[in-house]
Amino acid sequence: MTRNRRWLSRFGAIIFALFLLAVWQILAALEVISPLFFPSPLRTLSELWSQITSGRIWTPFSSTVVRMVYGWLAASLLGVVLGALIAGSRFSKLLLAPMLEFIRPMPASAIIPVAILAFGLSNRMSTAVIAFGSIWPVLLAAIQGFSTVEPRLYEMADAMRMSAWDRFRKVSLPGAMPDILAGARVGLAVALILAVVTEMQASLPGLGQSILMAQRSFRTPELYAGVIMLGAIGFGASMLLQWVERRLLRWRSAQ
Repeated sequence: MTRNRRWLSRFGAIIFALFLLAVWQILAALEVISPLFFPSPLRTLSELWSQITSGRIWTPFSSTVVRMVYGWLAASLLGVVLGALIAGSRFSKLLLAPMLEFIRPMPASAIIPVAILAFGLSNRMSTAVIAFGSIWPVLLAAIQGFSTVEPRLYEMADAMRMSAWDRFRKVSLPGAMPDILAGARVGLAVALILAVVTEMQASLPGLGQSILMAQRSFRTPELYAGVIMLGAIGFGASMLLQWVERRLLRWRSAQ
């Protein structure tokens, strides 16, 4: 019954989305809305298909994905390490927490000029900005995950005389992994946003730059095609992480 309801809700969401597209198409065809600023879905999809078949979309698409993934991976690894240190050591918490609380509210876009001064208009600059902005969901989730691991598991690890590395690998990390993956999914969305922002700000090749150039020259079907591709990237990455999370939970329950 639950599965039937799930499929019914998905079918309803698809029907509602198609209804909105149909309304948009009719309003654009009747010129109730400006076709210059709001091209019809058919024009947008035709432009997107043209870019896909000609191969024009794949170079900026791959550039944006690579920047997003590199920055997100750097943020995730650093967030897990810092989260383990803060959750597992009172001294590390006293040492790091005030500085991190000072830096955390800072908008990631505010450090773009600093990153440009440090790394120039380069992929390293983009990766640094993306990592800075997307580390916080992972870090906070890691602290929460490591702090809520069952204390008796640590007692068993001590009784078995596990090394610090084995204790982290076999006890702490598996216990905190669901929280870490939830934070990583949020961080991935932030990474995609910042990848586009840095491409627009620093004129780096990618979907962000393509969208900006299309906007400046009033090529609105091309602009909306780029936006659709960004949505596809975010949706696909989120679905992939959710699949990994479900597989991990099943593996843990089978142990």
